Amino acid sequence: MSDPDILIRIEGRAGRITLNRPKALNAVTWDMIRAIDEALGKWEMDDRVDLVVIDAAGDRAFAAGGDIVDLYETGKAGDFEFGRRFWAEEYRLNARIKFYPKPYVALMHGFVMGGGVGISCHGSHRIVDETAQIAMPECGIGLIPDVGGSWLLANAPQSFGAFIGLTGYRMSASDAVFAGFADSFVPRANWPALIRDLTETGDVASIKTHEATTLPDSMLMIWPETSRWFAGATIDNIIDTLEHVGAENADKHLKTLRRQSPLSIACGFSAIRAASTMDLHEALAQEYRYVWRCMEHGDFLEGIRAQVIDKDRSPAWRHDSVEAVSDAEVDAMLAPLGENELTFET
Repeated sequence: MSDPDILIRIEGRAGRITLNRPKALNAVTWDMIRAIDEALGKWEMDDRVDLVVIDAAGDRAFAAGGDIVDLYETGKAGDFEFGRRFWAEEYRLNARIKFYPKPYVALMHGFVMGGGVGISCHGSHRIVDETAQIAMPECGIGLIPDVGGSWLLANAPQSFGAFIGLTGYRMSASDAVFAGFADSFVPRANWPALIRDLTETGDVASIKTHEATTLPDSMLMIWPETSRWFAGATIDNIIDTLEHVGAENADKHLKTLRRQSPLSIACGFSAIRAASTMDLHEALAQEYRYVWRCMEHGDFLEGIRAQVIDKDRSPAWRHDSVEAVSDAEVDAMLAPLGENELTFET
């Protein structure tokens, strides 16, 4: 693989993938998505490869999201098809990882957000270290939790999925294990030996020998009231609860929700609830309906402008509040796409 942004090779019994854009926090580009997909396709039938190990260069991030500047520039120019093709290929890769026939070991450190979640948290063996901060911050840029995030959030315990997805809360290693975004905590100092064992043996059983025996308490576990506050049947129920409960944490969460795109909050909540009865393919298809429309009819371009391009942190959302978003608007953003519906290879 000649692309310097991603290193793909076979080491011992393992197919090895290393994201290599540390200065860009390993943000995932379209070329990187295609390279990972191509490698997985080749290794699936390669008897030399017993498992896949994916990690990332640098100390700050596994992957802080997708590289969204191209999406913004093409969308502002009126080219919505570029983003639609990008998201379609990305989501198909997320599904491929989930159902990959060989063990897929993801080593997550630092920031793991958005697109970074999609190429790690669907793996069969998901490892975090003490620096991990895992989040789905899409509602702050006019998207909804995607890359299969709605499905992961829907399957989080209690109502923490809604809390994590709507606020963009950054999960620690302990939080991520509790919420179902990770399986194992392995201290960073143990990673070189773990990778050596995985590549030499091709056996995921070696993960157990490097795991920490205990984890710090998950903040989610010691915030039972947060789960209750986000257990409402509608997003308006949640807002009303946070406004009247009279607790410091509730006020903080409410302020966070008020900063997010109202359309994203409303659609994201609906998508997470619906995903609780879906498989991953169905949840990805639902997410794709939103992103297919988000440049033309949503807040995505304005969110990227405010957060990434101009960095004024003052987005002019289409709605003044989530209460102003109608059920009909949510239904329209998540409605089936007919011939444009996302499909997956069988």
